[in-house]
Amino acid sequence: MDEITTIAALRSRLDRDRAAGRTVGFVPTMGYLHDGHASLVRAARADTDVVVASVFVNPLQFGPTEDLAAYPRDLDHDRRVAAAAGVDVLFVPPTTEMYPEPVVTTVTVAGTVTESLEGATRPTHFAGVATVVAKLFNIVGPCRAYFGEKDAQQLAVVRRMVRDLSIPVEVVGCPIVREPDGLALSSRNAYLTAAERAVAPVVHRALLAGADRVAAGADHADEVRAAMAAVLAAEPLLEVDYAEVVDPDTFVALGDLADAPDEVRLLVAARLGRPRLIDNLGARRPRRDRS
Repeated sequence: MDEITTIAALRSRLDRDRAAGRTVGFVPTMGYLHDGHASLVRAARADTDVVVASVFVNPLQFGPTEDLAAYPRDLDHDRRVAAAAGVDVLFVPPTTEMYPEPVVTTVTVAGTVTESLEGATRPTHFAGVATVVAKLFNIVGPCRAYFGEKDAQQLAVVRRMVRDLSIPVEVVGCPIVREPDGLALSSRNAYLTAAERAVAPVVHRALLAGADRVAAGADHADEVRAAMAAVLAAEPLLEVDYAEVVDPDTFVALGDLADAPDEVRLLVAARLGRPRLIDNLGARRPRRDRS
């Protein structure tokens, strides 16, 4: 595995690869890699000839009261995970390489996909994400880029940005990787105490309860929200931000499910001690006999 720290060197390397007819897969990360990240690398390894992963903790997507300074970092660990999963090129730029001067140009995805949920809770977050992802796509060049579906709203934002700006990147969403008890893998899980870790799977249980209501033919999304809220309310350590049912493309909150897409997206965000847990699940509505 090659490790590259400058934009010019990475561009030069990947330009040579593409000139030789090799396809490029790209996995952008903020480091502290776990098997969820490794699953993205394995997907890229299966699909493309050259796999690039980036490790960059992007300051633009952290709000003033968020955990930028404390965000977990372990580059030696990241190197081992990346190499074992099949990364060919690890891009590890310092902040001064990515942002050599104050950033005055940002990318903003407007509309419903950024207005609610994470966009409402963290107002500057998606502009920071879109800006760094656009920059990374511009550095890496034409490729397939792999993102985990755990950050479902972020994935929708990136897909919309790529469509709107005609960026020559194919965005690939990959399934959430979970612990045996259902907890979605996340770098921030490292913040959980033993007691909090025992509670954390309730987020997934709430999503499953909501999905059961959808599959049973709930007429209105409020029934699904209530089912998720009831599960979450049983754990007093949780501070719930939202338990929502949305259109998976627009992220508009749903009402009457008779007019909803065949598959809806259920999302939960809740603070548990230091970390804020987010998770989501697709839920398919039963087919109606329209004869």
